[in-house]
Amino acid sequence: QVQLVESGGGLVQPGGSLRLSCAASGRFFSITTMGWYRQAPGKQRELVADMSSSRTTNYAESVKGRFTISRDLAKNSVHLQMSSLKPEDTAVYYCNARVRLFWYEEPQDYWGQGTQVAVSS
Repeated sequence: QVQLVESGGGLVQPGGSLRLSCAASGRFFSITTMGWYRQAPGKQRELVADMSSSRTTNYAESVKGRFTISRDLAKNSVHLQMSSLKPEDTAVYYCNARVRLFWYEEPQDYWGQGTQVAVSS
């Protein structure tokens, strides 16, 4: 019922910038929280940033001051502006959405397919 499609990943030099985008489509009642997770080789998936429908945000300590999350509620999309990128930011980045399919049900998590971000000289 819900599909999340990411775009914007790629190869960038240290200190550079990238902007990730994700759009949700399908049939659902509402989306409560949208955000981004990442997973580097050999590591667990971790929260990078998310934003609730009330625009409350959460950021990983490692990205505060460098990354900015934004959300367009009307378009069911979320974006991650990444600046001052470091090699340790290299990972597959996954879009996440907590989706309420019906008004009488609790929201559940949906995931995008992932987009690769590589920070290297």
